[in-house]
Amino acid sequence: MTRKTAASASASASASASASASAGAPMQRPPAELLYAEELARLATEDRGPVPPGWRLSMGAVIRFIAGGDGIRRKLVCAPSLLERALVTLASNRALLLVGEPGTAKSLLSELLAAAISGTSTLTVQGSAATTEDQIKYGWNYALLLNEGPSERALVASPLMRGLREGRLVRFEEITRCPPEVQDALLSVLSERLLMVPELADAGTVFAAPGFNLIATANIRDRGVNEMSAALKRRFAFETVFPIADYDEELALVRAEVDRLLARDGLAVTPSPEVLEVLVTAFRELRTGVGRDGQAGERLSTVVSTAEAVSVAHAVTLRGHYLRGDAGHPADIVEALAGAAAKDNADDLKKIRRYLEQRAAKRAGEHWQAFHAARHLLPE
Repeated sequence: MTRKTAASASASASASASASASAGAPMQRPPAELLYAEELARLATEDRGPVPPGWRLSMGAVIRFIAGGDGIRRKLVCAPSLLERALVTLASNRALLLVGEPGTAKSLLSELLAAAISGTSTLTVQGSAATTEDQIKYGWNYALLLNEGPSERALVASPLMRGLREGRLVRFEEITRCPPEVQDALLSVLSERLLMVPELADAGTVFAAPGFNLIATANIRDRGVNEMSAALKRRFAFETVFPIADYDEELALVRAEVDRLLARDGLAVTPSPEVLEVLVTAFRELRTGVGRDGQAGERLSTVVSTAEAVSVAHAVTLRGHYLRGDAGHPADIVEALAGAAAKDNADDLKKIRRYLEQRAAKRAGEHWQAFHAARHLLPE
């Protein structure tokens, strides 16, 4: 693809995405290619790097889109080397598997990569125990199938088939939640870069166009995962997405995401800086078992991720705005933590209580004292 063609294709995709968004009904959560259509169009216009076959942007432009810089906002906190390795994998004949703790933005990373590289992030298969091989490969319009037999018109293309035909990235969320025999439906596709439709005889082979590849995610904390076969593992490059290591970066990310969600809600509300400080600090210390002062503490068995911190901060701000007319209160965090801890292990409630009594009580500031004073909200 030439530079002019790549820029025009990306700009056209962004323009059509924006038109679709304005013409259609409002969306609660627009996909990345709609949410950042202007940035993608700008990057395509300014892009001067070499573009891999079938891609809309160069690797450098994709990194800038995700990591930010020169007027492009950062959308994800991760090591630049992770982005580089992921992009090189996607430009090769190996698929990419993002693994890690829940809430480490694996799905967000796959969405951003697909939006920047292919212009769409919606070619997605959601893995679950109920996912079938037909949902991965293709299905049929049974009314047409019964009326006229197997035909192109009766064929219902899956996201994977569309990705092959159109030369786009396909996302497979929570691949290890699928039964192993369903996972292995990907083997021939990833090996031969084609999909067979035996019912269509001579016209039944769909070959991968340049740009096709697969990004899968897997949650290592999910106790219900199914082990991938060795054959399938060989077709993936594994990349681990780690929690955000730096406190200031996590705090800034939570604040930015909550601001974005509140703007989406049409609210001119600013989350309380004190509430965000308590929330992010408590989540980090309960997640890692290590305080900001380096002192060891207790670690929750329940995942209290950055993604959950964003959700809680958003909910706390909404609660304050709609019910009390304020920007949220530290006591609201205690109730949110109680709900999070009760998901998996009731013993985590005891750990939260000890955290409030031993750590929060010693912190300076009215917001920390209010957080400590609300410990009675924890269920016994």
